[in-house]
Amino acid sequence: MKRLLFAFPIAVVGVITLTFTAAPLFVFAQEAEEESEKNVDLEAFQPRPVNTTKDLQTIAFGSCNKLELPQDMWPNIAGNNPDLWIWLGDIIYADTTNTKALAAHYKRLKTNPEYKKLRDKTQIIGVYDDHDFGKNDAGRGTPNKRGTKKCLLDFLDVPYSSPVRKQEGAYQSYLFGKGKNLIKVIVLDTRYFRDTLITDPDPKQRYFPNPDGDILGEEQWAWLEHELTDSPARLHILCSSIQVLPNEHGHEKWGNFPNSRKRLFQLIVKTQPANLMILSGDRHMAEISKLDIAGLPYPLYDFSSSGLTHIRNSQIEPNRMRVGDMILKRNFGLLKIQWDGSSPVVTMEVRGLQNELFLQEVVRYRRE
Repeated sequence: MKRLLFAFPIAVVGVITLTFTAAPLFVFAQEAEEESEKNVDLEAFQPRPVNTTKDLQTIAFGSCNKLELPQDMWPNIAGNNPDLWIWLGDIIYADTTNTKALAAHYKRLKTNPEYKKLRDKTQIIGVYDDHDFGKNDAGRGTPNKRGTKKCLLDFLDVPYSSPVRKQEGAYQSYLFGKGKNLIKVIVLDTRYFRDTLITDPDPKQRYFPNPDGDILGEEQWAWLEHELTDSPARLHILCSSIQVLPNEHGHEKWGNFPNSRKRLFQLIVKTQPANLMILSGDRHMAEISKLDIAGLPYPLYDFSSSGLTHIRNSQIEPNRMRVGDMILKRNFGLLKIQWDGSSPVVTMEVRGLQNELFLQEVVRYRRE
C-alpha cells in the first residue's frame, strides 16, 4: 500500500507538517475483493470445453432445483458415476433478469460441496427453463435475454470462444464417442424464441393452444435440421426443457404450440436420424411416454425427470402415452447405454434418494 504525505497550513506563523497513512477507497475495495477471493474456489469458475471423445455409458439428468431446499440428491446422482449430467432447466429458481442476482444464484449452487463433487468428475451440459430465464412461463418477450444466456453459459463453464456465445439462443449439440457407435446430444432452447402463450381461464387447463405460435424460431429450426440430417450418430438424445409427447395436461408443453409439435415430428421423419429419444423436465414429477409415428422405424420416447428438490401435490394426471407409472417423488433420470453391435440398448431409470429405483424401461432398438 502506498503512503501519502499531506501538508496542512495551520496559521500564518508557520506550517505544521503531518505524515500519516492514507488509503484511497478503491484500495480498500480491491483488498476486500482479494480477501473474498481467498475463500472462493477459483477452479470452479474456469471455462472448460466438453470432452466429446469420451464414450457415454451412463447419462444422468434432471430439473427443478430450488436452492433454498436441501441439496441432498447430488450424492445419489454421483453414486451412479455418470459420464454426463444434463440440466433440463429450473436450475436455480432465481426468477429475475438481473444478471448480478442470476450470477449470485448460480455461484451458490456451483460452490455447493456436494454439487462440486459431481462436477469434479462428471461433464455437465444443459439449458435454462423459465425460472432461470426470468419468470414463470417466460418466452421471447423476456427482457435481457442475452444477459440471462451469458449467466447460464458461465455456470456451465462454456469457453468464451464457443460459437454459442455469439449466437442468439442457448441451443447446442455434442457428438460423443471415438468409434462407430457415436451418440449425439442435442440441447434445444425452448425459451429464447418461444411465442406468447394464450391463457385459458380454466385453472386446470391454464393455456389454449396457440395455432400460429412457434417454439424454436427459424434459425434454431434450420440448425436442428442440419444436426439431424445425415448425422453419423447411432443414438440421438434430444433435450427439451418442456415435454414434447404428453398432450393431455394443461401446463406448459409442446402441445400448446401444435404447429411446432407437428413440425418437429415431421422433421424427425424427414431426416430419419438413427434411434432418437427425447429427454424433458419441468413437471415436478417423472414419467416415460411413448408414441409410434408413421414413417419412423422406431417408437419415439419422451423421458421426463423433474423434481430434484420438490414435487407437485396434485394427483395422477391422464397420459395415454405413459409407459408404467407416474412418479410423484423427488427424482433424477438415468440412461444406461449398451450396444448390441451397432444398435443401442437403452435402460431408462427413475431414481431418488438413497438411489431408490422407482421406474425402469428398457428400449432395444432394432439392429441395422
